[in-house]
Amino acid sequence: MTDSPDPRPIDRRLDALARQPFRAGFHLRGRDRATAELKGPATIRWHAYDLVARRLAPAAPYKDGKQTPYRGHPVFVAQHATATCCRGCLSRWHGIPRGRQLTRAEHVYVVEVICRWIEREMTGGSGGTSGTG
Repeated sequence: MTDSPDPRPIDRRLDALARQPFRAGFHLRGRDRATAELKGPATIRWHAYDLVARRLAPAAPYKDGKQTPYRGHPVFVAQHATATCCRGCLSRWHGIPRGRQLTRAEHVYVVEVICRWIEREMTGGSGGTSGTG
């Protein structure tokens, strides 16, 4: 599919984020991992797209900075691990400015980052630690 971005820049960004102690502590475990396994990548991608649309894409998200739970869905865990949890982190880590709605391309990019992290977690391809969980 020509729409899919080259994963290498996203992998480099994820590798950089994984070197941050706070971000490195996030892994799919327990129910969140089971949900990812049960639902599969296509459904998780749809959930990510929907959650980003409702909680992150608006110009001024409700409770920005506190809108993303730490667990309860694999996408939430991935958002914290990938610094796609709030508009401040999106600006700081991904260069996506605050104060305006995400463009379609930015929305797709954020979903791709989240899904790539989940894929790496599920396949053990995060390049280093093979967390047990």
